[in-house]
Amino acid sequence: MTETPSYEHLTLLGKHSAQPTNPHAAVLERVVNPAVGKHYIVRLTCPEFTSLCPLTGQPDFAHIMIDYIPNNWLVESKSFKLLMGSYRNHGAFHEACTMEIAGKLISLLDPVWLRIGAYWYPRGGIPIDVFWQSSVPPSDTWVPAQDVPSYRGRG
Repeated sequence: MTETPSYEHLTLLGKHSAQPTNPHAAVLERVVNPAVGKHYIVRLTCPEFTSLCPLTGQPDFAHIMIDYIPNNWLVESKSFKLLMGSYRNHGAFHEACTMEIAGKLISLLDPVWLRIGAYWYPRGGIPIDVFWQSSVPPSDTWVPAQDVPSYRGRG
Protein backbone atom coordinates (compact mmCIF):
# COMPACT_ATOMS: atom_id res chain seq x y z
CA MET A 1 0.00 0.00 0.00
CA THR A 2 1.40 3.39 -0.91
CA GLU A 3 1.42 6.31 1.46
CA THR A 4 -1.11 9.05 0.73
CA PRO A 5 0.70 12.33 0.06
CA SER A 6 0.00 15.30 2.29
CA TYR A 7 -1.80 18.25 0.76
CA GLU A 8 -1.52 20.54 3.78
CA HIS A 9 0.78 22.90 1.86
CA LEU A 10 -2.01 23.82 -0.60
CA THR A 11 -3.53 27.21 0.13
CA LEU A 12 -6.29 27.35 -2.52
CA LEU A 13 -7.83 23.91 -2.99
CA GLY A 14 -10.99 23.32 -0.95
CA LYS A 15 -11.22 26.95 0.10
CA HIS A 16 -12.93 30.05 -1.25
CA SER A 17 -10.31 31.77 -3.39
CA ALA A 18 -10.76 35.20 -4.88
CA GLN A 19 -9.72 35.68 -8.50
CA PRO A 20 -6.24 37.30 -8.52
CA THR A 21 -6.29 40.76 -10.09
CA ASN A 22 -3.18 40.12 -12.19
CA PRO A 23 -0.74 37.28 -12.95
CA HIS A 24 1.85 38.60 -10.50
CA ALA A 25 -0.66 38.24 -7.64
CA ALA A 26 -1.62 34.69 -8.66
CA VAL A 27 -0.27 31.81 -6.56
CA LEU A 28 0.60 28.75 -8.62
CA GLU A 29 0.79 25.54 -6.56
CA ARG A 30 1.97 22.00 -7.18
CA VAL A 31 1.30 18.47 -5.98
CA VAL A 32 3.47 15.36 -6.01
CA ASN A 33 3.57 13.35 -9.25
CA PRO A 34 2.21 9.87 -8.41
CA ALA A 35 4.18 8.26 -11.25
CA VAL A 36 7.70 9.72 -11.11
CA GLY A 37 9.95 8.24 -13.80
CA LYS A 38 7.14 7.42 -16.22
CA HIS A 39 6.93 9.61 -19.30
CA TYR A 40 3.29 10.54 -19.65
CA ILE A 41 1.65 13.70 -20.95
CA VAL A 42 -0.50 16.04 -18.90
CA ARG A 43 -2.60 18.38 -21.07
CA LEU A 44 -4.00 21.68 -19.80
CA THR A 45 -6.46 23.42 -22.10
CA CYS A 46 -7.83 26.92 -21.70
CA PRO A 47 -10.19 27.50 -24.64
CA GLU A 48 -11.47 30.86 -23.38
CA PHE A 49 -8.28 32.68 -22.36
CA THR A 50 -8.53 36.47 -22.28
CA SER A 51 -6.08 39.30 -21.74
CA LEU A 52 -5.90 42.95 -22.79
CA CYS A 53 -3.91 44.74 -25.47
CA PRO A 54 -1.34 46.77 -23.51
CA LEU A 55 -1.78 49.78 -25.81
CA THR A 56 -5.50 49.97 -26.57
CA GLY A 57 -6.98 48.10 -23.60
CA GLN A 58 -9.10 46.07 -26.03
CA PRO A 59 -9.69 42.41 -25.13
CA ASP A 60 -7.66 39.64 -26.75
CA PHE A 61 -8.88 36.05 -26.86
CA ALA A 62 -6.97 32.79 -27.26
CA HIS A 63 -7.27 29.03 -27.07
CA ILE A 64 -4.21 27.95 -25.07
CA MET A 65 -3.04 24.35 -24.88
CA ILE A 66 -0.17 23.18 -22.69
CA ASP A 67 1.32 19.68 -22.72
CA TYR A 68 3.98 18.61 -20.26
CA ILE A 69 5.76 15.51 -19.04
CA PRO A 70 5.98 15.82 -15.27
CA ASN A 71 9.13 15.20 -13.31
CA ASN A 72 8.42 15.28 -9.56
CA TRP A 73 5.48 17.68 -9.64
CA LEU A 74 2.07 18.30 -11.20
CA VAL A 75 0.43 21.72 -11.31
CA GLU A 76 -2.52 21.95 -8.94
CA SER A 77 -5.47 22.60 -11.25
CA LYS A 78 -7.38 25.20 -9.21
CA SER A 79 -4.29 27.38 -8.90
CA PHE A 80 -3.74 27.00 -12.66
CA LYS A 81 -7.35 28.06 -13.35
CA LEU A 82 -6.92 31.12 -11.13
CA LEU A 83 -3.63 32.00 -12.85
CA MET A 84 -5.24 31.84 -16.28
CA GLY A 85 -8.17 33.99 -15.12
CA SER A 86 -5.76 36.55 -13.67
CA TYR A 87 -4.79 37.61 -17.20
CA ARG A 88 -8.33 38.87 -17.89
CA ASN A 89 -7.43 42.46 -16.91
CA HIS A 90 -3.71 42.22 -17.66
CA GLY A 91 -2.25 44.18 -20.53
CA ALA A 92 0.44 42.32 -22.48
CA PHE A 93 1.13 41.31 -26.05
CA HIS A 94 0.27 37.77 -27.17
CA GLU A 95 3.87 36.61 -27.13
CA ALA A 96 4.47 37.99 -23.63
CA CYS A 97 1.40 36.27 -22.16
CA THR A 98 2.29 32.96 -23.80
CA MET A 99 5.91 32.92 -22.71
CA GLU A 100 5.11 34.15 -19.20
CA ILE A 101 2.69 31.25 -18.67
CA ALA A 102 5.30 28.78 -19.96
CA GLY A 103 7.97 30.32 -17.74
CA LYS A 104 5.81 30.12 -14.62
CA LEU A 105 5.12 26.42 -15.23
CA ILE A 106 8.78 25.64 -15.98
CA SER A 107 9.89 27.42 -12.79
CA LEU A 108 7.30 25.71 -10.60
CA LEU A 109 7.42 22.19 -12.00
CA ASP A 110 10.84 21.66 -13.61
CA PRO A 111 9.13 19.24 -16.01
CA VAL A 112 10.90 16.72 -18.22
CA TRP A 113 9.34 18.52 -21.20
CA LEU A 114 6.75 21.24 -21.81
CA ARG A 115 5.15 22.80 -24.88
CA ILE A 116 2.61 25.56 -25.23
CA GLY A 117 0.44 26.41 -28.19
CA ALA A 118 -1.38 29.73 -27.97
CA TYR A 119 -3.91 30.16 -30.75
CA TRP A 120 -4.90 33.84 -30.65
CA TYR A 121 -8.01 35.10 -32.38
CA PRO A 122 -7.59 37.95 -34.91
CA ARG A 123 -7.16 41.58 -33.95
CA GLY A 124 -6.98 43.92 -36.89
CA GLY A 125 -7.66 40.95 -39.16
CA ILE A 126 -4.48 39.05 -38.25
CA PRO A 127 -4.43 36.00 -35.97
CA ILE A 128 -1.16 35.49 -34.11
CA ASP A 129 -0.29 32.00 -32.91
CA VAL A 130 2.61 31.48 -30.51
CA PHE A 131 4.35 28.11 -30.02
CA TRP A 132 7.22 27.08 -27.74
CA GLN A 133 8.65 23.90 -26.29
CA SER A 134 11.39 23.41 -23.73
CA SER A 135 13.25 20.69 -25.67
CA VAL A 136 12.70 17.66 -27.85
CA PRO A 137 10.31 15.27 -26.09
CA PRO A 138 11.73 11.90 -24.98
CA SER A 139 11.57 9.31 -27.77
CA ASP A 140 9.55 6.87 -25.62
CA THR A 141 6.64 9.30 -25.21
CA TRP A 142 3.49 9.50 -27.30
CA VAL A 143 2.88 13.20 -27.87
CA PRO A 144 -0.61 13.80 -29.26
CA ALA A 145 -1.19 16.55 -31.79
CA GLN A 146 -2.79 19.69 -30.42
CA ASP A 147 -5.28 19.76 -33.34
CA VAL A 148 -6.44 23.31 -32.74
CA PRO A 149 -7.40 24.52 -36.21
CA SER A 150 -5.86 27.67 -37.57
CA TYR A 151 -8.21 30.61 -37.80
CA ARG A 152 -10.09 30.52 -41.11
CA GLY A 153 -12.61 33.31 -40.80
CA ARG A 154 -15.64 32.79 -42.99
CA GLY A 155 -13.82 31.21 -45.93
